[in-house]
Amino acid sequence: MTNRIAIPAWGLCLLALGPAGPAPAGEDAPPPPRPVAVVGGVPITALQLEEAIKGPLLELRLREDSLRSQALDELITQALLEREAAARGITLTTLLKTEVEEKATVTPSEVKAFYESNKERFRDEGESAALKLIDAGLAQQRQRERREAFVRELRAKAGVRVLREPLRLAVEPGAGASRGPRGARVTIVEFSDFQCPYCARARLTLDRLRATYGDRVRMVYRDFPLPMHPQAAKAAEAGACAGEQGKFWEMHDRIFENQARLQLSDLKRYAGELGLEAQGFEQCLDSGRHAADWTRDLEEGARYGVSATPAFFINGRPLVGAMPFESFAQVIDDELEATALKPPAKTE
Repeated sequence: MTNRIAIPAWGLCLLALGPAGPAPAGEDAPPPPRPVAVVGGVPITALQLEEAIKGPLLELRLREDSLRSQALDELITQALLEREAAARGITLTTLLKTEVEEKATVTPSEVKAFYESNKERFRDEGESAALKLIDAGLAQQRQRERREAFVRELRAKAGVRVLREPLRLAVEPGAGASRGPRGARVTIVEFSDFQCPYCARARLTLDRLRATYGDRVRMVYRDFPLPMHPQAAKAAEAGACAGEQGKFWEMHDRIFENQARLQLSDLKRYAGELGLEAQGFEQCLDSGRHAADWTRDLEEGARYGVSATPAFFINGRPLVGAMPFESFAQVIDDELEATALKPPAKTE
């Protein structure tokens, strides 16, 4: 599919709100800002009001765009499935049974292996009951993945063109740790929280994206520790301190693998396990010198409308939540196609 996308004008205005410059010579000066309230003789202007609510307004627009995008995808999917069923001379139910249910199988050995690797999650269940739950859960997951893959096949075969322009924001990568070349055609900026379970789940999807797309995609990590997660901020600092010694991603993975153990002593222990120079890491972590980094990320993320984690911007296009691989792939494929005729950016 091909989208030729322009940044919505309101997005540019919203992200660039600020005092206007002086009027050009020979032109009348602009009128003073219109007041919307007066307190003790002091006006509150419309510009001040817009500045105060631009973050929440952007969040609402992100939600609206997401709803429109999801609804359009569902309409396209339904049309494709009905078209394919008609072409084969079968019902939609039969098509889904043939292409999804019968191809999304789960073997007993896979169920057993999952149980053995996740026994702690099923402590309150007997093995027999746990195996049934796992079987049903894996079957549902496989069917969802197979259905999404089948729909992607149909989209490619039908030559679907999406003419709607998605929301795109001018999101800065910042100084966060990154993977992939700076000249990649697609940049994914992630706002994440080390104590958020959904962020840990999304990590597996991102690993799969890296394996699939390689150097065509650059991934940038930015911190967005939520107030409900008291250990997330210090974990963010631990990641930055590890980054000073060239091991941000190793610490990143270790923290996400141990979200239940993020006390200060745990973070220092992980540094030792990763082979970091202990004194330098501990001095960095205890000093709090990287607190300003996650604070800056938090403030900038809020200006982009981020209010929950994980939140992703794929070449500026928002994708919020621990979405499946196929949701990312659809946007990435679209961006790769849209930039195919553009000259590549210089690699630093």
